[in-house]
Amino acid sequence: MNGANLDDLVDLLGRWASGRGPLYLLLAARLRALIDDGVVAPDEPLPPDRVLARRLAVGRGTVVAAYDLLQQEGRVVRRQGSGTRVAPLDLPATRTADGVAANPLLLHILYPPDNVQLLTCAAPHDAPPELWEAYAEAAGRLAGMRDMGYQPAGNPELRAELAAYYTGRGVPTSPAEVIVTTGAQQALTLLTGLLVAPGDTVLAETPTYPGALEAFRHAAAVIRPATSIEDLRERPALAYFAPTLRNPDGTVMDNPSRRRLAALAAEHDVPLIDDEVRAELCFSGERPGPLAGFGPGGEQVITVGSMSKLVWGGLRVGWIRAAAPLISRLARLRAVHDLGGEVVSQLAAAALLRRLDEVRAAQLRTWRARHDHLCAELRARLPSWSFEPALGGHTLWVRLPHGDADSFAQVALRHGVAVAPGRSFDPLGGHADHMRLHFLFPEEELSRAVNNLAVAWASYDGAGRTVSRHPLIV
Repeated sequence: MNGANLDDLVDLLGRWASGRGPLYLLLAARLRALIDDGVVAPDEPLPPDRVLARRLAVGRGTVVAAYDLLQQEGRVVRRQGSGTRVAPLDLPATRTADGVAANPLLLHILYPPDNVQLLTCAAPHDAPPELWEAYAEAAGRLAGMRDMGYQPAGNPELRAELAAYYTGRGVPTSPAEVIVTTGAQQALTLLTGLLVAPGDTVLAETPTYPGALEAFRHAAAVIRPATSIEDLRERPALAYFAPTLRNPDGTVMDNPSRRRLAALAAEHDVPLIDDEVRAELCFSGERPGPLAGFGPGGEQVITVGSMSKLVWGGLRVGWIRAAAPLISRLARLRAVHDLGGEVVSQLAAAALLRRLDEVRAAQLRTWRARHDHLCAELRARLPSWSFEPALGGHTLWVRLPHGDADSFAQVALRHGVAVAPGRSFDPLGGHADHMRLHFLFPEEELSRAVNNLAVAWASYDGAGRTVSRHPLIV
């Protein structure tokens, strides 16, 4: 990078060091914003470590650590002898950087590969008939509305339905304790933006939902894997748990542990996110209670939910249930972003909540059958792979007998199937021998996917065996 461009970059960085937290996180956060906004273009070279450190009057280690963090996120590429460059837009969706895979869930949504079965993005593909009926009901309600539709905290009818929903589950809730969001991902982003500053520690389970990890990294947080719920004693700025059907492995936390987790949050004043996005998806039909209903920690527990996992991925209606003062702060922050969500979808969501038991029963029958089919296919065609049948949800957490899921994912992609490697689900890039597979496709498509995975595994395994009598189908 020549002197003029270096001057331009320093000007763009501005007062990057004025925030709170370690300098390398502050520098990485500012560079991340410039890259994500396109101000620093793809493939553009960045200054050498020593040059930028000298110009910013910081130690070289600060720049190296910032660059390394951005490389881990897939935003820059560092090669010995070639320096550091902003990552190109057309890098493969399964690329890895510094041993940690880029998030294939988000990348496959942004850049879906052609002629590939996506077992990466686990959201319902087929909208149930109740959704169309709910939209018809919502459209009829518009005729009587006298409202501009700007509702940063959400549609009042939906907020009332959600308050009744949680009250019915044993957690007394008023509409003032609910804010509606554009899906659970926006809920996590808003909460992180409000509660986490650069350099703050966020405690997260492992494995866990990659979208949450992306939100925490974007806030320049230090993500620490939780070895046990007792880690709340160290008072992180935020804790993130999914006690009911955790994504990706579908585990369910027992009630004594829930009670202990809520108590620790209260005792140590730790905001605790209870991700309940998959709470309605238990195959048993049982529905464990929200963390907010366990013990004295209710005020510290922040419950996040969504319609997209139960109904349809395109129904972008999520919510946050929390103490009313926090909801008020979130509504003000939400107003800065988009003045509120789309009203018709919120009215449809309210109608669906009134039919929740009916919708859930029909969906779970379908998904349980597809789950059983995928398990049977994997056992028959890939007996060396190991997994536990899911208790609910949409996914299986599969372990490979050897090798790593990142490199196998590349082989699988060439055979027409995209899988989510396990490192994406780990704050430190662990679980390299795992991958997540969803079972939301119809049985015929699941059989085709497993057949192609078996052919890919034979190629990756190098054993030269005939894995399937069926031809490769892409």
